[in-house]
Amino acid sequence: MPTAYYQSPIGLIRITATSSYIEEVHFCREDEHLELPAAGEYSPLLQNCTEQLIEYFQGVRRQFELPVHQEGTSFQQSVWSELCGIAYGKTISYTELARKLGDPKSIRAAASTNGRNRIAIIVPCHRVIGAKGDLVGYAGGLSRKRWLLQHEQKIAWGVQTLF
Repeated sequence: MPTAYYQSPIGLIRITATSSYIEEVHFCREDEHLELPAAGEYSPLLQNCTEQLIEYFQGVRRQFELPVHQEGTSFQQSVWSELCGIAYGKTISYTELARKLGDPKSIRAAASTNGRNRIAIIVPCHRVIGAKGDLVGYAGGLSRKRWLLQHEQKIAWGVQTLF
């Protein structure tokens, strides 16, 4: 599977894609074995994704324009679709997410699906927080979640948050 790496301000990111869509955006662990491709071996889609991530971290991109796909049930697809509708610089709670999906009782399933998101940042699962406004659960680690939320709120509103 074609793979690219990007050294972001909050750690190394691995991007994998098919010829048609981005399949994964993942924060690498420090102990993870990496097979870096030679310079110039990135596909146009991987290059475009890397450029859009750079723009995001520079604060000039608020929305991604990339084809993405991850395998999942129709419920999981609806959760990931709903995540993409959360505005840049905003957050919602897991309870709100379940409500938006049409079933307030689906909070645990929605939270579990949020945690299975394989396309970090682009499918912005980091924008979902606890009911009391606390930071909970993020596959990339809570320090990265905090950084991403602060980055977006600073760019969007010119303010530093309490996260």
